[in-house]
Amino acid sequence: MAEISLKVNGETFTVECDPATPLLYVLRNQLNLVGAKLGCSLEQCGACAVLVDGEHALSCVRAASEFEGAEITTIEGLAEGDRLSALQQAFIEEGAAQCGYCTAGLLVAATALLEKNSEPDDREIRGALQDHLCRCGSHLRVLKAIDRVIHRVA
Repeated sequence: MAEISLKVNGETFTVECDPATPLLYVLRNQLNLVGAKLGCSLEQCGACAVLVDGEHALSCVRAASEFEGAEITTIEGLAEGDRLSALQQAFIEEGAAQCGYCTAGLLVAATALLEKNSEPDDREIRGALQDHLCRCGSHLRVLKAIDRVIHRVA
């Protein structure tokens, strides 16, 4: 066991765990941030995605100790206070979540893309989402939600 310092959603936490414990387990079990989900445990479905220093990262396999000193943002940190981000609101308006299991990962991936490029083309959007599986088939609504934000559709 070791003490690990993690900066998550703007707040610093010190947790005690095996340094090899995957970040996802620390987020969910010790910090009660349950938006990111455990899907495949193989970094192949994207349900565990978080932002690390603004970059999309999968958290189900990588050790929590790898993230010391980094700024981690979970789905819970995308909102500004009680106000959802524009992308979160667009997901709601477009019905871009069915069962909701993949939603956090998709939102994180799309947020990372839009923070780098506020007007990505279809190829860039699809590339950013290619590692995210949605078994319910809401990908078209996800694309519409992203398009809504890009074009600021009311």
